[in-house]
Amino acid sequence: MKLNKTYLIISILLFIIEVLIAWYLKSGFIRHTFGDFLAVILLYSIVKSFLDINSFKLAIYVLVFAFIIEFLQLANILKAFNLENNNLIKTILGSTFQISDLVAYTLGIITILIIEYKICKLWIT
Repeated sequence: MKLNKTYLIISILLFIIEVLIAWYLKSGFIRHTFGDFLAVILLYSIVKSFLDINSFKLAIYVLVFAFIIEFLQLANILKAFNLENNNLIKTILGSTFQISDLVAYTLGIITILIIEYKICKLWIT
């Protein structure tokens, strides 16, 4: 396991952005959609900070993980564990299922794959 400083810096910056969005924006496109878009990029970059893993496989793993979390919202998992009043958990996991969140996650992963492809292609040429 070798620390990748570039991905670690990206992770820290994305985490700060996500925290600022959560603290200061209570509604709207940036809070509900762009935040989800960034969330999968954040998860991806955190893992890439610590593991040298195939980019495509990791992107798929992160997307599947995000979809699982979203579908757990549909199953009202917070209520099942009596956590619906825990604001921190609600902010991290979300509390309502939205198709638009699935779209945002997918677009975030597509963005990752495009960027990774372009970076790798630049390194090859």
